[in-house]
Amino acid sequence: MKIKGKVKFISQDKTKFFPTLKQRVDEYFEQNNLSKHANASMVIKTFILLAGYILPFIALLVFHVSFPASLILWTIMGISVAGIGMSVMHDANHGAYSSNDTVNYLVGHTLNLAGGSVHNWKLQHNILHHTYTNISGMDEDIADRLVLKFSPHSKVKWYHKFQPFYVFFFYGLLTAYWVFLKDLIQIFQFSKNGVSPLTKSETILAVLKISLFKIAYIFTLLVVPSLFFSIPLYQVLIGFFLMHFLEGVILSFVFQMAHTVEGTTHPMPNNENTIENDWAVHQMNTTVDFSPKSKIISWYVGGLNFQIEHHLFPRICHVHYPQIAKIVEQTAKEYGVPYMVNETFFKAMKSHLSALKKFGTMPHPSEVIV
Repeated sequence: MKIKGKVKFISQDKTKFFPTLKQRVDEYFEQNNLSKHANASMVIKTFILLAGYILPFIALLVFHVSFPASLILWTIMGISVAGIGMSVMHDANHGAYSSNDTVNYLVGHTLNLAGGSVHNWKLQHNILHHTYTNISGMDEDIADRLVLKFSPHSKVKWYHKFQPFYVFFFYGLLTAYWVFLKDLIQIFQFSKNGVSPLTKSETILAVLKISLFKIAYIFTLLVVPSLFFSIPLYQVLIGFFLMHFLEGVILSFVFQMAHTVEGTTHPMPNNENTIENDWAVHQMNTTVDFSPKSKIISWYVGGLNFQIEHHLFPRICHVHYPQIAKIVEQTAKEYGVPYMVNETFFKAMKSHLSALKKFGTMPHPSEVIV
């Protein structure tokens, strides 16, 4: 990924959309005497998801269950750790979980339970993705990966037309790739291209910290069951990668269904490295909500189905997004700003696959890269 300097958002038509919206959202919290951070239901959800990840692993070690039963436990772990990523660590690493920085720090490090790196995640997600949403070369979340193409601006290869079919498999590899390779590669990339504020010596210390966390993660989930509890290594490996496959598919689809769908834009900076649009309006053009009426989906995905509200107000805990969404939609309507929603999960998934098909359309034969 190439970071081409800092991109600025400059709108020729000054809009009061976001100042008005921010004022209305602030008034909502003040009038209802609500904190913008987690409430009791959020804390309960945190413990439920953590228990769904930790307790099956303990059961796996203690009860010496059959191989088929162990796969069920690994499946529960995969579903739960994906929920932790979307609902718990996500809010905490945005500073939205609590007004206490220490609480956010500790809860944010639940990412380590998935073998990830908080340092890298904040750089990729909070800085690059949230600031430069859907801007090719800046937003890491839409960077092409192996045989997957997420932007209309990157080159098309012959196999991209098949990506709606093979995307499920490669999404399943995502978190395992994070654990074993991506974080260590990425920290040096971020240092080289100026995204990371760390000095060379600080980067080395960060690499050591990340490596230690990953060694502890791999040792706990792969070595401990086999070495200390006599579970056959092949069973542990199959269960481990089943967990990561489920986690990868869930996380990838949920995040991509908010940006890589029909109707969103992928603007490119002009020669002066400027996006000719207001930042908030840019977020509205590049982001889509989905399944807003589903309480089950909203609970599990941590409000990431209210991605518009999250991008505009990332420091507000997701439990408040259903109410904020009403304010955002009404204000957008008043100012003539797009507010895009896919009403169901399956409609959003279909839209995502359609976008992948569109991006993978073969160009003129002379442009094909072999």
